[in-house]
Amino acid sequence: MPVEALMPSLPRLMVEDAVRAALLEDLGHAGDITTNATIAPAATATAELASREDGVIAGLGLAETAFRLMDPTLVFDAKVKDGDRVEPGNAVATISGNARAILSAERVALNFLMHMSGIASYTARFADEIAHTSARVTCTRKTIPGHRTFEKYAVRCGGGSNHRYGLDDAILIKDNHIAVCGGVAKAVERARAYAGHLVKVEVEVDTLDQFREALTASPDAVLLDNMTNDQLAEAVAINQADNAGHVALEASGNVAFETIRAIAETGVDYISTSKITMAAPTLDVGLDIRIG
Repeated sequence: MPVEALMPSLPRLMVEDAVRAALLEDLGHAGDITTNATIAPAATATAELASREDGVIAGLGLAETAFRLMDPTLVFDAKVKDGDRVEPGNAVATISGNARAILSAERVALNFLMHMSGIASYTARFADEIAHTSARVTCTRKTIPGHRTFEKYAVRCGGGSNHRYGLDDAILIKDNHIAVCGGVAKAVERARAYAGHLVKVEVEVDTLDQFREALTASPDAVLLDNMTNDQLAEAVAINQADNAGHVALEASGNVAFETIRAIAETGVDYISTSKITMAAPTLDVGLDIRIG
């Protein structure tokens, strides 16, 4: 029986730096002049964050940090946790305390929460579609600059898996590397000679002949780019026959919700798509407040 993966977590320092920068961007040079002009300094309020549609929550820690950075005395009471599924009307959290602080932090908190929950929710749709197979949907490096850590975290919350985080944590030899290097096997062999023993080596191929050549150099994984489902199935069969399936196979290229099921049913191990980060709509989460 496979071991269930622990939920991902985000280092507090990384969260605080990003949220503080977002608050400073929003507050500008003069602070929240609308709130300061209309709300008494000592006014208190209770607010509720609630989902307005079906989805998966991600980013609660960033939302809480936005409120706490505005006023450490605010009480943030989470009603769900990251990775939980919600329905319209479900309470996500309540915030109580100084009304000015709640109102000034509202947009930054919602921006992070809605964006990350949107990615988690969209990823969950893809993951659910292939849950009957052993394939995993995985993200790519196509993320908003500066927000990759949070977007990849949201993918995990939605049931997806993470590809490499950057250029420094794994070797992925793509078509342009192969073109300059002079061949698939040669590029893999060079990578093996260069990499440390803990660094994985993956190579991208777009034909079955290239795939067979790649296998001769024993990469850890092969990315099967823009192949038909028949080609993917044949690659799986070749891998099983020659390597007992020990080389991980990743399908990529023009992956969509409408096509991912058939791709997964070819037997590949991973299906990478930028859509779960770059095309995910936000999850509609609202904040309703009453002045107390």
